[in-house]
Amino acid sequence: MSQSPIHDADDSERELLEASIPLNAAGRRFDQVLAELFPDFSRSRLTEWIKSGDALLGGRVVKPKEAVRGGEAVALSVKMEIETDAQAEDIPLDILFQDEDVLVVNKPAGLVVHPGAGNPRGTMVNALLHFDPRLAELPRAGIVHRLDKDTSGLMVVARTLRAHTSLVEQLSGREVHRQYLAVVQGTMVAGTTINAPIGRHPTDRVRMAVVKEGGGRDAITHYRVREKFRAHTLVECRLETGRTHQIRVHMAHVRHQIVGDPLYGGAFRLPKAATEELAARLHGFRRQALHAEKLTFRHPATGEPVACEAPLPDDMQGLLLDLRADTAAAKK
Repeated sequence: MSQSPIHDADDSERELLEASIPLNAAGRRFDQVLAELFPDFSRSRLTEWIKSGDALLGGRVVKPKEAVRGGEAVALSVKMEIETDAQAEDIPLDILFQDEDVLVVNKPAGLVVHPGAGNPRGTMVNALLHFDPRLAELPRAGIVHRLDKDTSGLMVVARTLRAHTSLVEQLSGREVHRQYLAVVQGTMVAGTTINAPIGRHPTDRVRMAVVKEGGGRDAITHYRVREKFRAHTLVECRLETGRTHQIRVHMAHVRHQIVGDPLYGGAFRLPKAATEELAARLHGFRRQALHAEKLTFRHPATGEPVACEAPLPDDMQGLLLDLRADTAAAKK
């Protein structure tokens, strides 16, 4: 396979990628073989290029389903486009793992991931573009999954098209292990699995909700009890799917809302005769007590597992210390 830059009439830069159809691929669909020849690109993107005439089989424009004979030349003309118009900003990033293909970032609570209405600057995307300007050529600056603004913890970011394609496929195939810690209201007896579809709330468009009859997408959260307190529980949650606000919605659904959650938290609960320290901590906890603790995925280039862990941020550590002290005081 070879590649060289070429130019359109509008002088926008392209890359010309060339390959040959393997003889043993005879009879298979062009789009399927093309995806194997150019694994850096997603199947949907390659199909678009076939339809637009940017992927030629033996010098001809063909349909994605056309059968190959084997031995034909393939020419793929790839336009190098800027995928985001966000501006680079010098915002510190806590990077726990990095190489040429991926980054794993420990996102602090309060940092918005994507620019949007009300948050055009000061986001993680802006920070990533400053760290690596080449990320502007990737969809969403390499971000393949997200965390809510006030959820802290681990995110993996692709730095190449190959990595982006691989990570999206791993997420879609539920191959990425994502583990969270949450402090919830009430005392849980044991862990279980919540399998309840999630969709847009029927009356409040800002919120998500468990939707039992149509309109929701499948959502599965596995959780187990890690530590019990007088009126709260520290739970370990593992995502099998990745729906918007999934853990927050599922915990509220089983009536164990996450402490500090402004959308799904419900009525504030304070244990009877709580210590002054715990009362102050709970009243002042202004974000959902949710942290993406562990992340494991298959490296896009080597295939080896990559496992990262992020320690609890100070506010959640302080919350746990006060909950433990309150629980111990109540036993005296």
